[in-house]
Parts: sequence; structure tokens; C-alpha cells
Amino acid sequence: MKVIIPVAGYATRLYPLTENNPKALLEIQGKPILEHILKKVEELSEVSEIFVVSNAKFFENFNEWVKGFESRIPIKVLNDGTKSNEDRLGQIGDIQLAIKEFDSEDDLLIISGDNLFNFSLVPVYNFFKEENEIVNALYDIKDIESAKHLGVMSIDPKSGLVVSFEEKPVEPKSTNVSLGIYFFPKDKVKKIKAFLDKGGKADKIGYLMAELTEKKGLYGFVYLEQWFDIGFKAALEQAEKEFVE
Repeated sequence: MKVIIPVAGYATRLYPLTENNPKALLEIQGKPILEHILKKVEELSEVSEIFVVSNAKFFENFNEWVKGFESRIPIKVLNDGTKSNEDRLGQIGDIQLAIKEFDSEDDLLIISGDNLFNFSLVPVYNFFKEENEIVNALYDIKDIESAKHLGVMSIDPKSGLVVSFEEKPVEPKSTNVSLGIYFFPKDKVKKIKAFLDKGGKADKIGYLMAELTEKKGLYGFVYLEQWFDIGFKAALEQAEKEFVE
């Protein structure tokens, strides 16, 4: 299994913290957010390689970081060549950039580089292997008002099939929100390039998830343990207090 961690955003909502330092390298409890994510990834024995996709502005920051980080899994930092929000490739564009680096066909795990979670990836990984389908990890945020600001999915309780997806809905049908954690079987990784080739929006992977939902090709696995969406300073402060490694 290959892992892609897109970290090429500019996190302007966290300025001045992220003017000269990428969000994924901001520290929570004395360690960069990225290292907390990688600690979870290392629980999956099948992972053979990790790709961290940066922009040109912060490429050297990640290069310096990786030199001092010890990992049992090889990590490769990629530069998407962009220098601002205006010329960015978008999340799906960065994911496809990394896919081009693969030297073999493997299952794929994508984890957004700006979130933290108090749970193991093993349960959702086991579900993914049993179903052999594209799986989006979800978190039951248990609050309708909070769900209005996120990507919301409803799932069939028996099969786990995602039956509806809404981005920042006015009236959410569920409190299950997308975590930015996606598993793709090796024979379905090609759907990412196919989506881009036909003109799909490259900005956010949520656009691809919406299409997969419409075609009944997406499954969800719901977690109850806490998740932190590191988009604002308040979320950083909450994670500093409540994140459990």
C-alpha cells in the first residue's frame, strides 16, 4: 500500500502562524501535526512508501524536516511547483502528481495533512480490505450546527454504502463528516486520473467523493473517537489540550 499526504495548501486562515511555516509542521504537544499522522500510518504493516506533496514555497521546510525524522517506512517529499493559492494544482492535482511516482500498482491511502484524530487506522483499514471498495473514513460529530460547515455523508447502516454527500449543507441529513482519509483498492486508483481527465474540479477531493456517491461507488466507516480539523487557531488550541496519541 502507498500513502499520499497532500500538504501543499497555504493555510491563509492561520496567518501569521503559517506565513513562513507549513500547517502540517505546526506543533501539537511538542511534535509536528504530520508526525502524529505518520505515527498512525505506521500501525498499518502493509504500507511500503509514503509521499508527502508540498508546494514550492514550503518544499525546503519539508526536506529539512524529513532529514531529521526517523521512519521505518520510506518517505519521499514531492514539490508540486506552485507558489501561491492562485497557481496551486488543487488537492486532487497533487494526489495525481504523487500517483505518477508509483513504481507498481498498489492499494492507496490518502490522508489530508491538516487533521488529527484520536483513533487507530486499523479498524477502517480492516473494513477496506473486507469490502475491497473505495472507503471514506467518517467521524460522527454529533452536532448539526458543526456539521453545516463540513462535508456530510449519510450511509446505509447495513452495508456501509454512502447514500448521500453534501458539502456544507444548510440542513444536514446526518452528523457523519468526512475526515480527509480515503482508501482506494489498486484497481480503482485510476478513477482519480479519470476524474481529472474529464474536467473534474481538482481543488478538493470532495468533488470526486460526490461523484462516487452518485454512482454508488463509495463506502463509509464511522468513528466516534475525537477528530480535529486544524483550520483555525482555536482548533490548534483544542488539539493541544485534547489530542491523544
